[in-house]
Amino acid sequence: MLRVQQAKQIKGTVRVPGDKSISHRAVMFGALAEGTTTIEGFLPGADCLSTISCFRRMGIEIEQQGDAVTVQGKGWYGLQEPAQHLDVGNSGTTIRLMAGIMATQPFHVVMEGDESIAKRPMRRVIGPLRQMGAKIDGRKDGEYTPLSIRGGELQGMAYQSPVASAQVKSAIMLAGLQAKGVTSVTEPHLSRDHTERMLQAFGVQVVRDGLTVSVEGGQKLKGRAISVPGDISSAAFLIAAVMVVPGSSLLIENVGINPSRTGIIDVVKAMGGSLELLNERIVNEEPVADLLVTHSELHGIEIAGDIIPRLIDEIPVIAVMATQAKGQTVIRDAEELKVKETDRIATVVSQLSKFGARLTPTDDGMIIEGKTGLTGAVIDSMGDHRIGMAMAIAGLVADGETTIENDDAIDVSFPGFHDLLVKISQS
Repeated sequence: MLRVQQAKQIKGTVRVPGDKSISHRAVMFGALAEGTTTIEGFLPGADCLSTISCFRRMGIEIEQQGDAVTVQGKGWYGLQEPAQHLDVGNSGTTIRLMAGIMATQPFHVVMEGDESIAKRPMRRVIGPLRQMGAKIDGRKDGEYTPLSIRGGELQGMAYQSPVASAQVKSAIMLAGLQAKGVTSVTEPHLSRDHTERMLQAFGVQVVRDGLTVSVEGGQKLKGRAISVPGDISSAAFLIAAVMVVPGSSLLIENVGINPSRTGIIDVVKAMGGSLELLNERIVNEEPVADLLVTHSELHGIEIAGDIIPRLIDEIPVIAVMATQAKGQTVIRDAEELKVKETDRIATVVSQLSKFGARLTPTDDGMIIEGKTGLTGAVIDSMGDHRIGMAMAIAGLVADGETTIENDDAIDVSFPGFHDLLVKISQS
């Protein structure tokens, strides 16, 4: 159980754990590559460890010590049929991206996860993979896990995705790398492009034309050294802490600033926040910088449209910032929140309301009234790591003590979160 006290200031120089999205892909692509891949800055959270476990069960030798990982890749068809089901735990990235990889393999595999994974939609990935020729089944015609996949020969296709989802796009691209001909995915808005960037780092040719990305089948990956930057989605909680606690400032070093992920930076600036990018550089095709964040008086804004895919995971903590901003904040076009680890429209509203915050849920987002004084509360993360951390940030500005139940979920993406929060908080 995590306990949070009101903070007088947030100060210091810190680093956040490695990027979760990049860590997953580094292990997957390293396993499929020819030769050795070394990874530094790996996120040793529960989700990424599930990815390692799945590939070990398919005969890939992976050594992991803290944030250092070595993967002995065996090439695309070097995987072995697993003797047991592959358990993805709570990781949607693991099961959806691996569905694309498994669709190309000449063997049978069953993938399943925890209770949360069992409720999350899979047909958005399974549907296009079936169109490419994959044989995939699951509960309710493939909508839910467990998924049974028997891979084989696939045919490339041009897919118009109804949702802007990096997981959907990545699964199809990975299948396309071993399909006949060219496979392309066109999205309604640009989603995260870590897969495209890292595939290029592993030697794959990827073509982008506006909202369409294409790969030619039959390409090979070559093992290499990968340095994982800090996760901007984790940094977002510290940015928000600075913005809600007066007199605060923080330098967050070595953070990934991929343009498909920096919606949180744009929103903080649009709300009147001070956030500077220092020491900008490129590492493994990914832009990286140090973030200097200074407390500022915020004002409410409207958040909608193309920016939503660039900050979908940060909306819970943006809602916390909005409770401390002057005026009203409106979040629209964010239906995707309903199919995350929890229905995050419902959970954000229900849990923030316990602090005395004034929120109204809508079909595709929420309306938050500020500026509102918060009172410490007993919160349930509901097994959702981002809900647990967002409510802890609210606790920093609330009167009295806040208790977060089911805080174990935080380790999914931010091991050491509580210790770091104590380190930078001055009470």
